[in-house]
Amino acid sequence: MKRVLIFSTTYFPLVGGAEVAMKEVTDRLPGWQFDLICARIQKGLPSVEKIGNVTVQRCGFGSPVDKLLLPILGVGRALRIASRQEIACIWSLMASFGGFAALTYCWARPKTKMLLTLQEGDPLEHYKQRAGVLYFLHRMVFRRANAVQAISTFLGTWATEMGFKGTPEIVPNGVDIAKFTTRISPDERLSIRRSLGFGEQDVVIVTASRLSKKNAVDDLIRSLASLPPSYKLLIAGVGEDEAMLKALVKEQGVAARVMFVGKKSHDELPSLLQASDIFCRPSLSEGLGNSFLEAMAAGVPIIGTPVGGIVDFLQEGKTGVFCAPRDPASIASAALRIQTEPGLREALIRNGEQVVRGGYDWDSIATRLDALLKSISV
Repeated sequence: MKRVLIFSTTYFPLVGGAEVAMKEVTDRLPGWQFDLICARIQKGLPSVEKIGNVTVQRCGFGSPVDKLLLPILGVGRALRIASRQEIACIWSLMASFGGFAALTYCWARPKTKMLLTLQEGDPLEHYKQRAGVLYFLHRMVFRRANAVQAISTFLGTWATEMGFKGTPEIVPNGVDIAKFTTRISPDERLSIRRSLGFGEQDVVIVTASRLSKKNAVDDLIRSLASLPPSYKLLIAGVGEDEAMLKALVKEQGVAARVMFVGKKSHDELPSLLQASDIFCRPSLSEGLGNSFLEAMAAGVPIIGTPVGGIVDFLQEGKTGVFCAPRDPASIASAALRIQTEPGLREALIRNGEQVVRGGYDWDSIATRLDALLKSISV
């Protein structure tokens, strides 16, 4: 059984979409052995732990500083593993601290084959700013990679711009099809809406995201000023902008129309989505946008901005409706169009589910990544 070393900044229980995707894929690849090396970051987490099909190797002292030490401590751990068993290839989950660790490992073992996965969702200029004087090392991660898997065409183009010499493989993240397409009953839907303070005739716009600048939830709140009082907003998520957004709700005089429900587990999301009428995230940047895909699978029409990876799956008037970035009035216009244009809502639901079933199933995605790993580890 071939062994792969994965370098990642973090892993479970400290997760975002990238870490969830890695677990979904590795759980479906029993023919490989995976060791994932990451920063500990939080005190109390074990040094070594088996999670799914991955042996997690955490390095550091339980502090955010551990990320900076990963290229040293993590590579030391990786070299000890490699001394005991041959490594087929290494796999960098994003071109961040894990990418720097993967690059350092390749300097120590120059013949190593490296797969780089791009899952970045923030505006690309942020990564240059964060790298600062180490930006040249950031670019070297791309140049050293033997293969790049990007979750969207947008990120594939970025890989080429950053110096990757090959052709990036566009393999998106997936959706738990069975979980999100299993429908709740009309009675369950009504019960959930009432428990949240929404009436049967209300039009509930839901968003599920980190409450941060790049997801522009403030624009969604401001859009209510251009919508009838029956249009309500359900916000699922937590983040650094939460206090600002709650203050904005009061400032806009829409407290009776907005419900914050905090962070919801992945198991809770399908019913929350299906109890709503429209999904919207007016993103300023997006690596792919898995929340949109989950909403499509759940049978909820989507509104999104034409940025980043969203354009890979959102076709105007076919699988969703576009709004303009930083334009609350266009969000309102899109919502009204979905609710009033004859046949549009039904077409968006039908086409959206077909798209997700056809190209975003985790089993087929894992099969594609299995082939990619084999291609660079021969």
